[in-house]
Amino acid sequence: MANKIIVTGGTGYIGSHTVIELQKSGFEPLIIDDLSNSSPKIVDLITRITGVKPVFEKVDLCDLPMLQKFFKEHHGIAGVIHFAAFKAVGESVTQPLQYYHNNLVGLLNLLVCMASYDTANIVFSSSCTVYGQPDQLPVTERAPVKQAMSPYGNTKQISEEIIHDTAQKSSLKGISLRYFNPIGAHESGLIGELPIGVPDNLVPYITQTAIGKRDKLTVFGNDYNTPDGTCIRDYIHVCDLAKAHVVAVKRLVDGENEKPHEIFNLGTGTGYSVLEAIRTFEKTTGVKLNWAFSDRRPGDVEQVWADTTLANIKLGWKAEKGLKEMMASAWEWEKNMAAGILQS
Repeated sequence: MANKIIVTGGTGYIGSHTVIELQKSGFEPLIIDDLSNSSPKIVDLITRITGVKPVFEKVDLCDLPMLQKFFKEHHGIAGVIHFAAFKAVGESVTQPLQYYHNNLVGLLNLLVCMASYDTANIVFSSSCTVYGQPDQLPVTERAPVKQAMSPYGNTKQISEEIIHDTAQKSSLKGISLRYFNPIGAHESGLIGELPIGVPDNLVPYITQTAIGKRDKLTVFGNDYNTPDGTCIRDYIHVCDLAKAHVVAVKRLVDGENEKPHEIFNLGTGTGYSVLEAIRTFEKTTGVKLNWAFSDRRPGDVEQVWADTTLANIKLGWKAEKGLKEMMASAWEWEKNMAAGILQS
C-alpha cells in the first residue's frame, strides 16, 4: 500500500504540483485546503494529468475539531507536507494579526493532530524571507535568521522554531525547506499559479499584463544597490520545487534524516533582477510588456539568492529548469486560463 501523505494547501500553487509528483513517486496524497486562495477544479486538473483522482476535503486548519475529524477518518498517515498559509508579504504588513492567527494557529493544530494520531513526519514550506537581507551572498543555511522584514516572514521564522522545539522533545521529525521564488507551471499547461485578486508576486503580474488582464506592470523601486537598481531574486521552477518536497518526505519516512529537524535551501543558486525577469519573458514569448517604476514596497528585501550545496549533497536534489523555461511555462498556463481551462 502506498504511503499516505497529507498535503495541506494541496490545491494551491506549489501544493498541486507536489501532489502530482507524489503520485508519480508512488505516494498517496490526501489534500486538505480551505480554498481561500485556490480553486476546487484544480483537483480535476490533477486527475487529468495523472489519471488518479486524489482525496480532497475542504478543511480549515484553524478549525481544530474539523482537522481532528479528518485525521480520525484517514488511518495510516505516514507524513504531512504543510503548505497552507497566507503568503502575501505586502498584505501581511497591513494585516499582521490575520497572518499570525492563520499561519501559526493552523500549524499548532496540525502538530496537535499529528501527535494524537501517531504521524511523526512533517515537511514544512518555509521561505528565504527568514534570512531578511543576508550579510553574505549566496546565502547558506548557516546564515543567521534575522529580524523579519514582514509579518509573513516572521510567521515562517516562528513556525520553524515551533517545529524545531517540538522535534527536540517528541517523536516528531521535521524538514524545513527554505525556498526562494517559485515560478512557472506544469508542462501540461493544466495547472499553475492562480492568485485570487491582484497578484502579489512578479510573474503572475507579468503574465496577466501580457494577456491584458492588467493595464500595466508595476516595478517597485529602481534605486536599490543592484546593477540595474531593481530587486534581485533566485527564481526556481515550481516542478523542481515539487520534486524536492517528495525527496524530503521520503527522507523522513525512510528514517534517513540526520537530526530531528533539518533545514535545506531550495533555489537555482542564480539571482536575476526584476528587469532581467521582464526582459527574459519578453524575449522568450515575443510579447512586449507595458511596465513602469514605482516606489519601493514595504517588506521587500533588496537581493537574495541561494547556496543550495546542502540540498544537492544531502537530498541528492538539484534544480534543472532555467529562467526561459520558467517564463515559457507560466505564459502557457496564463493563455490556457484565458481560454477557459478552469471552466472546462
